[in-house]
Amino acid sequence: MMDFHSILFKNVEGANEKEILVSEAPDFFTDLNLDQIIDAITTEKDEYNLKPFFYTRLDNVDAIIYRHEVMRDLENLTLRNDIKLFAINMDKMRKYLAQIDKLHYNYQKQRVFLDTIEIYCDVINSLIHQLSKLDLKSKGFLQFREYLACYKKSDTFTSLNEETKTLITSLSSVTYSIFIKNNSVTIGLDETDIDYTDEVEKTFEKFKQEVVEDYRIKFTSTFRMDHVEANILDRVAKLYPEIFERLDSYSKKHVNFLDKTIAVFDREIQFYIAYLDYIEQFKQSGLNFCYPKISDKEKEIYDYEGFDLALANKLINEQSSIVCNDFYLKGNERIIVITGPNQGGKTTFARAFGQLHYLASLGCLVPGKEAKLLLYDNLFTLFEKEENIITLHGKLEDDLVRIHHVLDQSTANSIIIMNEVFTSTTLQDALFLSKVIMEKIIELDSISLWVTFIDELSSLSDKNVSMVSTVDPKNVALRTFKIVRKPADGFAYAISIARKYQLTYDCLMERIK
Repeated sequence: MMDFHSILFKNVEGANEKEILVSEAPDFFTDLNLDQIIDAITTEKDEYNLKPFFYTRLDNVDAIIYRHEVMRDLENLTLRNDIKLFAINMDKMRKYLAQIDKLHYNYQKQRVFLDTIEIYCDVINSLIHQLSKLDLKSKGFLQFREYLACYKKSDTFTSLNEETKTLITSLSSVTYSIFIKNNSVTIGLDETDIDYTDEVEKTFEKFKQEVVEDYRIKFTSTFRMDHVEANILDRVAKLYPEIFERLDSYSKKHVNFLDKTIAVFDREIQFYIAYLDYIEQFKQSGLNFCYPKISDKEKEIYDYEGFDLALANKLINEQSSIVCNDFYLKGNERIIVITGPNQGGKTTFARAFGQLHYLASLGCLVPGKEAKLLLYDNLFTLFEKEENIITLHGKLEDDLVRIHHVLDQSTANSIIIMNEVFTSTTLQDALFLSKVIMEKIIELDSISLWVTFIDELSSLSDKNVSMVSTVDPKNVALRTFKIVRKPADGFAYAISIARKYQLTYDCLMERIK
C-alpha cells in the first residue's frame, strides 16, 4: 500500500492522534475572539469534532506548506464538490451503521450491514474515478489518490466489493409466497410464474371513470420491522439456507471493513472544507485572503489589507462596511506601539494581528492581499481584565503577575500582544512599569504589539514603530478606524476628550457668551 497517513499532518507515522491534537482552546483565544471564529467555522460539522484541529498549531514551515498545497487544490470547486459528495455518502454509511445496534432482528441487521458496505464500496469507487480526472498538485492529494488506487487493487477491497455485489444479487433473486388464512400465516416458495397485473389492469380499464383514492399499502424505506415480518423472514431464510448462510458468514467476516486511513481522511478533510466554506462569504464581499509566506527565523513581517475576521463576520451580517489595515516591520523593528483616541479601532487591530499569526500557524489562508508572518513558538496576550476578587490581589498586582508569567516563558520567536495594561494606576507609574517591561521585550528580541495611552512608549527604542488610530480631519470626533504609521502626538485623543466634555475653544466661547 502507498505510504499515506494524513491529509492534515505531513509526518504522523507511528504517532498517536491523542498525542498530536490539543483538546482545549489556547489561553489567548478569548482575547483575540478566535473562539468566535472557530465556533462559526465548525458550527455545522459537530459530528467531525473539528475543534481539536483548530486548537493545534503547526511547529514547522514544511507542515504549513503541506496544508497550503492541499488547500490550493481544494480551491478547485470540482474537487471540493467531489469531496463533499464523498462526505455525504460516508455520513450516510455511518448512519446505517448506527442504526444496526438499534435493530432487534438478526437477518435485518445483516441486510442493513450489507447495504452499508455497498454504500462504502460505491463511494470508494466513485471517489477514485473522480480524483483520476483531476490535475492535482499537492503532495497530500497525490499521495492519497495513489493510496486509494492501491487500496482498490488490494485483495481486501477486491474481495469485499465482489462479495457484496454477488450477495446483493443473490438476495434480490429470493422470491416467496405468503398464504394467510384466519390467524395463520404460511410461507412457501413462489411457484407462480405468471404475473397477471397488466392483464387485470387492462380488463378493468374501461370501467375507470375518475381518479379515486389509492388504498394500496406503500412500503417505506425505514428500518422498522415488527415481529410478524421478522418471523416471515426467518422462514424465508429456511427456504434459501445457502444464501442466508452466506449472509451470516459475510456479516461476521467483514466486521472491520472500514479502512482506517480512509476514515481518518473523511474527518480530516473537513478541516479544509469548513474553513474554505467559511471564508467564501468574505471573498464575495470583496475582502482578500492570501497564503502567507512563513518563516521561523525572519522577523520582517507584513500584511496588507488585513482585517479582524470575527468583527468582519458580524459586520457582513449587519451589511456594514469593513475597514482594512496594513502593517509591516523591517530591519530591526520589533514592536508596534499603537496610540490614538478611544473607540478608534486599536483593540480590533491588535486582535487582527494575533488572528493572522494564529491562522497562519494552522496552515490556513489569512485575511489580507499579501502577507509574510513569523512562525512563532508562543503567542501571549495581555488584555485588560476585571479585578479577580478570588485571588485577593489588586488589579495592578494581577497585571504584574500575568506579565511576569509571560516574560518568563517568552523567547526571541515569541509574539506578545498587550492591550491597555496598567490603566488602574497613575500615568507616572504606568510609564515606569511599561518602560521596564518593554526593555525586557527588546532584550528578548520578541515581536510585540502594544495598545497604549502612553505616547512616550512609541519612541522608546529604534526597535519601536509608532502607529496611530486616525480621525476624520474635518471632524476629529469621527473615527476612521484606519491605523497608520506616524509619530504619536496625542492631539486627536486630546481633542476627542475636550469635545466629549465640551471643553473645546468653540464650546468654551459659547458658554462665556
